[in-house]
Amino acid sequence: MLRILGHASKLCDGITRRDVMQVGTLSLFAGMTLPRLLRAEGHVPRETGTARAVILFNLLGGPSHQDMVDMKPLAPPEIRGEFQPIDTSLPGLQICEHMPKMSQLMHKASLIRTVTHGYNAHNPLAMMTGFAGGDGGQLAAKRTDPPDIGAICQYVGMGARDMPGAVCMPCYPGWGESKQYPGIRRPGPYGGYLGSQYDPLFSVCDPQFARDGSPYDPVRPMGESLMPALDALPEMTANRLDRRRSVLDQLEAKFESANQSRASLRMNAFQDRALSLLTSDKTRDAFDLSHESDKLRDAYGRNLFGSSLLQARRLVEAGVPFVSVHAENFFEHGFTYDMHENNFGMLKNENLPVLDAAYTALVGDLEDRGLLDSTLIVVMGEMGRSPKVNRNAGRDHWPQCGFSLLTGGGAKRGTVFGSTDKHAAYPTDHPVSPGDVVATIYQLLGIDPHMTVPDLSGRPIAVAHGGEPIWDIIG
Repeated sequence: MLRILGHASKLCDGITRRDVMQVGTLSLFAGMTLPRLLRAEGHVPRETGTARAVILFNLLGGPSHQDMVDMKPLAPPEIRGEFQPIDTSLPGLQICEHMPKMSQLMHKASLIRTVTHGYNAHNPLAMMTGFAGGDGGQLAAKRTDPPDIGAICQYVGMGARDMPGAVCMPCYPGWGESKQYPGIRRPGPYGGYLGSQYDPLFSVCDPQFARDGSPYDPVRPMGESLMPALDALPEMTANRLDRRRSVLDQLEAKFESANQSRASLRMNAFQDRALSLLTSDKTRDAFDLSHESDKLRDAYGRNLFGSSLLQARRLVEAGVPFVSVHAENFFEHGFTYDMHENNFGMLKNENLPVLDAAYTALVGDLEDRGLLDSTLIVVMGEMGRSPKVNRNAGRDHWPQCGFSLLTGGGAKRGTVFGSTDKHAAYPTDHPVSPGDVVATIYQLLGIDPHMTVPDLSGRPIAVAHGGEPIWDIIG
């Protein structure tokens, strides 16, 4: 029943830097951090969680919650919009008519309808870190930003040692907007003040469009995420790689001065494993969708985001603990969730069909493989949309209320948490902060959400930034 709850010179071992870049621009650290090497010695303790991995689907731009999962059919037309609600597999819960496949899976999910904060920006920073006090005008990631969930997963040593610790697809958030806003690299999926060694592996993409689009006249991006090359990530230069290796040499010297024999062996093992990771085909294989049937690929959708979610499943299956897929704003081609105009046409014809197919395929795929109980799927956006439909048939920014949908990984099944007012404008009970959502994810992963990590000044900062787990949606 429904429950409302509260580039190519040789390295010293003969490997070219271009070889390194072609397997993912992984540094000697990224995906193979020191805590991961030392975790058997208990240097970074962690409890056993129900979730072994997280796949986060970020609906970048701000999904319209009241046109998707919190519909208000009795509200005035300018509030309720054009769509009709339909019943779901969870008695008492209705969602949008244009998500029919998702409607049959709601008994397996936990829906949070009262996510609220004041961070009015198209950045996934708040929802990926739990920190909602950032600068809303920030268009590029900064060293002073807090680390995201993927960075913390690496920090505590989660995941297979021969795989990246975190992956971000299909590109870094902001890539699709770079022509309009040169230099944009939206904050969120980074190591922040823990250091770039905790950044994820960023895939790249080359989406294809059936026709020229324009803002608010969307064309669905087709294709899949790709392993990055040096020319695709120019900031990952040879000098940067050399600097990182220099850091390794410095660390090794410090270890030797403390305990020469044991520490030297430890650092040599660290380097060997890191280089093995850089030259391994395992990550490349995880990106290769030729191993999958046409039927399954069609189920996810051959579009960029459906393909990325299928790749996410392969990455998780290979041992990556955190994968984020971002519905990038390809604004020049019209595809976005930032729907200030044509909200209903864009949702009906593009966004919701993509989401409906990809989400349901992912849930079913994980379940068929026995991975749903250990893999947490999170669907969310950085904000909701305004209650009132504007003169251009769009909805504007509204961080005051939004949603998150959690499925698998130990999240309770058949749960709705929190209620909103008659216009879906504000929570009426159980308001949830981004920190609370992140804390819940950490709890399911077996990571103490109250654990602290040092910022740039050495101050201990809680990884969930004061957020508390939502115990009512933890199974």
